[in-house]
Amino acid sequence: SQQGCDPFAQTQRSKLQHRRARINQQINKEMRMRAGAENLFRATSNHKVKETVALELSYVNSNLQLLKEELEELNSSVDIYQHDSESISVPMIPLGLKETKELDLLVPLKDFIREHYGEEGVLFEKEIKELMELRQAMRTPSRNEAGLELLMEYYNQLYFLDSRFFPPNKTLGVFFHWYDSLTGVPSHQRALAFEKGSVLFNLGALHTQIGARQDRAALPGLNQAIDAFQKAAGAFNYLKENFSNAPSLDMSAASLNMLVRLMVAQVQECVFEKVTLLRAQNDFLARLQLAQEAARVEEVYSLVHQTMTQPHVKDYVPFSWTTMVHVKSEHFNALSHYFAAIALCDCPVASETELPEQEKAFMQFHVTMPEGPSLRVLLQDPEERRKLGKAHLKKAIMKHEEAMRIHGLCKILRKMDILQEVLSFAHKRSLSKYSEIDHEEDFFETGDAPDIHPKTHQKPEIKSPNFSQVKVTDLFHRLGPLSVFSAKNKWYPPRRVHLRRGENGFGFTLRGDSPVLIAGVIPGGCAAEAGLKEGDYIISVNGKDCKWSKHAEVVQLLKSTGEEGVEIGVITLQGSEGPKAMDKKVAGMSSGMLKSNKENSRKSLMNSKSASTLLVWSKKSKRSKKSTYSGVPFTAVGDNEAMY
Repeated sequence: SQQGCDPFAQTQRSKLQHRRARINQQINKEMRMRAGAENLFRATSNHKVKETVALELSYVNSNLQLLKEELEELNSSVDIYQHDSESISVPMIPLGLKETKELDLLVPLKDFIREHYGEEGVLFEKEIKELMELRQAMRTPSRNEAGLELLMEYYNQLYFLDSRFFPPNKTLGVFFHWYDSLTGVPSHQRALAFEKGSVLFNLGALHTQIGARQDRAALPGLNQAIDAFQKAAGAFNYLKENFSNAPSLDMSAASLNMLVRLMVAQVQECVFEKVTLLRAQNDFLARLQLAQEAARVEEVYSLVHQTMTQPHVKDYVPFSWTTMVHVKSEHFNALSHYFAAIALCDCPVASETELPEQEKAFMQFHVTMPEGPSLRVLLQDPEERRKLGKAHLKKAIMKHEEAMRIHGLCKILRKMDILQEVLSFAHKRSLSKYSEIDHEEDFFETGDAPDIHPKTHQKPEIKSPNFSQVKVTDLFHRLGPLSVFSAKNKWYPPRRVHLRRGENGFGFTLRGDSPVLIAGVIPGGCAAEAGLKEGDYIISVNGKDCKWSKHAEVVQLLKSTGEEGVEIGVITLQGSEGPKAMDKKVAGMSSGMLKSNKENSRKSLMNSKSASTLLVWSKKSKRSKKSTYSGVPFTAVGDNEAMY
């Protein structure tokens, strides 16, 4: 299996994660102290004790508040995750990974293997340790494709763990401990769904870190960032739709809804950056497109800001995130007006051939039509274009200043030089353009520019996790095929049956493989006298494990039996024994143990024919082997029964 990062490696990201782990442990300790103090406060009637406990509680609560603030600052350290390049890009918001405690599965799994499967648990120590090593590794995934595959591998392995060791109405008795990604509050549950959901959350979080670290000044980096944020949105959305009642706030429906919207907004921002890279800068239509793309980014960030300020989410999301999202909303609104002004003021007036296309584009450009002359006159009159462009620039400057004002309200964001630089650069650029087109003889009052209609050429996709891309082998493969040897099935203790070949063979019919099923037992035959029953599964022949054996392999082992006979190990599933149950199941075995419903329906159709054929064949078993095996081939898997 794959390995995680070296937990002692001193990268900036790992230092951040170590700080997160330390704060989580301190929060856990303080919360336990608070719970104990509250219990004592409620239980005691002694006034002095109550006073002492109340004082202790105030200390604990202030410590918790300080730890919460420290964790919020840590969650706001988005600059550490950004790409270290020469160009300036607006920082993206990544998520830190959820922390978990070590989990010792050795004793619980060994006990379950002994009690449920009737096998010696000690024989599976290697597999259990391998699972625990995989869990340990996925706690520190590397920030690349290998790290994502590691989380996927563990997530897929949990499917097998669930099927093998978690019966429908019983727990394994182990607790899965995870810390909230944003508050550090610990939660624990016995349900494996909590473990699965937490791993899925970390898959989304790792995608956000990969997206944030891309160099978005170049096209390959932009495409990778778009892909990463779309996959992050997909992971959080999948978690929201498939896991409910999570004990931690970060996995609540309201929180996941906010995270999906945040990731979609970050994709939309990358799409805008992609358009600025690809489009010719002096083209009128390209500038209009840029303005509309920026308006779309503003629209999605406004939605994220609304979501973050809702009651269930407001106190939970770091203030720096809410502020940054608000800043981005104003910043992209300003950019949309800036590019509208550039299109009107810097691009040459349309020729007669270009005019119809420009008129059509401009018609759908504003939310409400600008006051003044008709579109055709506006587009062909440089002075009218300058007047409308000036109105757009005035609005752009107002929005830039609003973005900078909001940015200044957050202490953590004020420390972030890169964001300050981006806002300052955009503001100066708009001011410079305004002074360039502002004429001293302008006596008209600059009007209010209408809003720009949001439009994008690339809608973000929410890409659900593709779990099948990482192939895993069931670590507990040796327990036998999952169709039978699972936690939901119960069976009687394995039996060993000694058979000698009689005049009519062994007197039973076989069907299917992995494991081979005893489909019928002839009354009075050797098999019936030895205690074999219809519905038994053959798990060994002469000491050789046959749980995974194909039909033909079991038949070959039976055929090679000499005078001394054969010892067959069998199990009987509880609920499948008895004549009534077997009357229903012997032909079709429609309880899901066989391959598919189609196959089961075929079997039930042929039942009346096959039974009589096999009985006749059984009576002829002393004839030449050639005629014996031509009637009913032993190698027919699943569709035909074979008699021996």
